[in-house]
Amino acid sequence: MPFSLRIVSSAALFVAASGFSQTAAKSATVNSPNAKFSIELTTGEGGRPTYRVLWRGQEIIKPSGLGFVLDGDNDWTNGFGPATELNVSESNHTWKPAWGERSVIHDRYRGATVSYSREDGAAFKLEVRAYDEGVAFRYVINAGPSGDTLHIASEQTEFQFTADHDVWAVTSAQGLYSKIKLSETRHNLERPCVLETAGGKVIAVAEAALVDYARMRVRRPDDSKTALVSRLHGPVVSRLPLTTPWRVVMAGDTAGDLLENNHLMLNLNAPSKIADTSWIKPGKVIREVSLSTQGGIDCVDFAVEYGLEYIEFDAGWYGPQDREDSDARTVSRRGLDLQKVLKYAKQHDIGVILYVNRRHLESQLDELLPVYKEWGIAGIKFGFVQHGSQEWTAWLHDAIRKCAEYEMIVDVHDEYRMTGVERTYPNFLTAEGIGGDETRPPHEQALANLFTRMIAGPADHTFCYYAGYVQDTSSHASQLAKSVCFFSPLQFLFWYDRPSQMSKDQEFEFFTHLPVTWDESKVLESKIGTYATIARRSGDEWFVGSFNAVQSRKVEVPFDFLPKGKKYTAHIYSDDTSVNTRTQVGIERREVNADAVFKTELSKQGGVAIRLVPQN
Repeated sequence: MPFSLRIVSSAALFVAASGFSQTAAKSATVNSPNAKFSIELTTGEGGRPTYRVLWRGQEIIKPSGLGFVLDGDNDWTNGFGPATELNVSESNHTWKPAWGERSVIHDRYRGATVSYSREDGAAFKLEVRAYDEGVAFRYVINAGPSGDTLHIASEQTEFQFTADHDVWAVTSAQGLYSKIKLSETRHNLERPCVLETAGGKVIAVAEAALVDYARMRVRRPDDSKTALVSRLHGPVVSRLPLTTPWRVVMAGDTAGDLLENNHLMLNLNAPSKIADTSWIKPGKVIREVSLSTQGGIDCVDFAVEYGLEYIEFDAGWYGPQDREDSDARTVSRRGLDLQKVLKYAKQHDIGVILYVNRRHLESQLDELLPVYKEWGIAGIKFGFVQHGSQEWTAWLHDAIRKCAEYEMIVDVHDEYRMTGVERTYPNFLTAEGIGGDETRPPHEQALANLFTRMIAGPADHTFCYYAGYVQDTSSHASQLAKSVCFFSPLQFLFWYDRPSQMSKDQEFEFFTHLPVTWDESKVLESKIGTYATIARRSGDEWFVGSFNAVQSRKVEVPFDFLPKGKKYTAHIYSDDTSVNTRTQVGIERREVNADAVFKTELSKQGGVAIRLVPQN
């Protein structure tokens, strides 16, 4: 049970049950339950509140400064005394998400809250948690220089690394990643920001629970080659008390370790505020691109035939999205009888999602929601949302909350990246914030996204199965594999494709059976920008996706994650130039068990997808 202590002397204090130790006026340390991670709090030179992070007893974040600069150059980064108050807490429980990459999540950590103050009245608390997956901390400010409002000009949270690591640098959420030395970075970097050490270990800096605050990115300061410092998108103005988003540090032996542990982002967010989540239905989607009545009906028929749950009408159905006078309460597209399509979709139990540009969401949301509810719309895809500033961050999450009141699911495009808030509002199924297939990424970029962006949560990867450029940058078996690897409970499988133009190849059976939420997920192989093999379980079936980049390689997938003594039929979908189909995907079926090892060779842009079905 949580309990509190007050420091009353300079004597050493140790609380064994909580994994917390403190030498008053010197330092305080919180250890994770298995002692893999530790976070140490001190007051450094010049009275700078400081933290450092250890992983397996080795320092991965050197003593790093904390604090803010307030409006008017009021510097809250130095002059502070030692921590004067301490609250210690523990958690060890499990919870079940409405949907996710795993059906049960363990929330296990040791935590503490310490207070820093100085003689002029400046004061803040730092709440820290040490998980077995990483550490997190956030600021709590109860009083400011004057009044009940605080103006933060900048946040000065440092991340001082132990060496000039390689960093997977990207300056925008949908941008191109480049692997460069930390010392070579010149711009604000998107989060999660992932670094690789000389020994091959992986470290990530992330942000969780961003709701009413400016987005954090990180930047190397001019006076250091081995540090990053928080850079907010803009100022923060908040009524007090203020609790900031979490700053997160993770580490692992491989990139796959971080991806397997991305439930840490969810644990740092508040539990669901939607009491009844039964109406929230994840599913697969085809985007209707002709914006016509017949096109909508054809997409409904296609969805029924191939096990999709949704169709989506994209930009243009209510008028030009870039014009303020377009009205998202009406259908202006010539040749589109939306009510007829909605009626047909309802008869076939297919949901309809509508795209609405941010201009019309900002001006019409309160009017749109009751109209869409009356129409029977299942959800809204937010287009080109404004992002980053405190104002638009708060607006976006308030809009998601309003959608929940009308039982609408939400998909947010374009530059926004999730921070785990989908736990609190699970109608928020997915977001873009990724250079998905519509941007034509080569496999090197897709595999950079997989082990960086996907730490943050679900991504709408906008798969373009029959797009002409697939063969230039990928392969069709790789497209199947990526639908397993890139998690999204709202999975857009056909972004540009019209049912009338599809050859409907036999491998569509894979999509028909493919779940979009999972009971268990395992990363079997991982190297950022190079290769990945991921296995996911839904019920008693397993799905495996593996794809490759840079150069051809031999792949071995042991099936030791299967239950011992049980036989499975493996449905294997691989690239095969001898197959006389448009997609050249070969299908093989064989009997396997937990002792079997699947072996294949993948080209530098190849992939393989496997469905494992238990035999009766």
